[in-house]
Amino acid sequence: MQKEQFTMKILVINAGSSSLKYQLIDMQTEGVIAKGGCERIGIPGSVLKAKGNGKEKVYNNDMPSHKVAIELVLEALHDDEIGVIKSMKEIDAVGHRIVASGEYFKKTTLVTPEVLKTLEEKTFELAPLHNPAAATAIRACMEVMPGTPMALVFDSSFHQTMPEKAYLYGIDYDDYKKYGVRKFGAHGTSHKFVSQEAAKFLGKKPEELKIVTCHLGNGSSISAVDGGVCVDTSMGFTPLAGVLMGTRSGDIDASAVEFLARKKGLSHADMVTYLNKKCGVAGISGVSSDFRDLEAGMEKGNERCKLALDMFNYQTKRFVGAYAAVMGGLDCIVFTAGIGENTPYVRAGVCEGLEFLGVKLDLEKNEGKNDGGIRDISAAGSRVKVLVIPTNEELVIARETAELL
Repeated sequence: MQKEQFTMKILVINAGSSSLKYQLIDMQTEGVIAKGGCERIGIPGSVLKAKGNGKEKVYNNDMPSHKVAIELVLEALHDDEIGVIKSMKEIDAVGHRIVASGEYFKKTTLVTPEVLKTLEEKTFELAPLHNPAAATAIRACMEVMPGTPMALVFDSSFHQTMPEKAYLYGIDYDDYKKYGVRKFGAHGTSHKFVSQEAAKFLGKKPEELKIVTCHLGNGSSISAVDGGVCVDTSMGFTPLAGVLMGTRSGDIDASAVEFLARKKGLSHADMVTYLNKKCGVAGISGVSSDFRDLEAGMEKGNERCKLALDMFNYQTKRFVGAYAAVMGGLDCIVFTAGIGENTPYVRAGVCEGLEFLGVKLDLEKNEGKNDGGIRDISAAGSRVKVLVIPTNEELVIARETAELL
């Protein structure tokens, strides 16, 4: 029987503390109909840059709140010049990206008053910059689009399949049960998308593959995907854990944190800010959190820039090796996100020394131009495939919203 055509249009909302990105996706083709972003919400000089109908338009409107930002987005969607819909009724549902779910939500969830109450009362302290903004955007959408179904899609949902031995910390078990302190992970929508795309590209079922997915950007995480499900991931209770990142320290001895706080005279809150915003490759290099700047510095002989890059490569490689051990094998390594897709030096550095696992990188392919598609950069005869796959978190949010409905 021929599958019935699916014509649902879903609006994907990704709200930050002072920003809001959106995409309107046609689920029949999975194509983006319109997209854009609001910047400086609640700050003077707010702006919406919107694309639709093959054109781009900039709105220099005041946006004192996320509600006003949502109203402006909807105005852009049916604008005379760049509009792509005639009525709000053409939007069948809204999918909201939520960073942290805690143990309160295991999967994509339909918004109800009770669900929204739990989100607001239980999860804000887990992601203080992101979850409150998302909740504000949800309420704004509910007010502007009453009756339109809305879904919460969590960054951590894909990691809910981790076994207890992988997500627990070595703390008092009663404290874990009382406070919910455990590994949750992040970038789940990205890890899910690229692992599924890798299986399609290789002509295999996800259940047949052991994949390490490397989401490498200003925030980076690595995941072990065994048989289509996540069995471990590098980020932890918060996105601070794992490899060192743009400005985040990554894993560090808790006693070293206390020692540094005393020596620098920092409060607990200030120390958390220090680890999140003043460390990582920016702190090591003393130059920048942007890997392009680090490469430029390295080429000019800046040893600290090279050190920052090599530390990042080493730590990423360490997770790849560990996850191959966890899964009892390795079929594919996937690089994605800004650094993973665009930095050959990092990909080469991560793969170097993994030949014993069956990894052979084609250096010429690795240096090849990024054409925006999936690239196989493994050498002929490499038992482990090395792929570069552009991520698409918004599409995963739209798919999960559609599946829920």
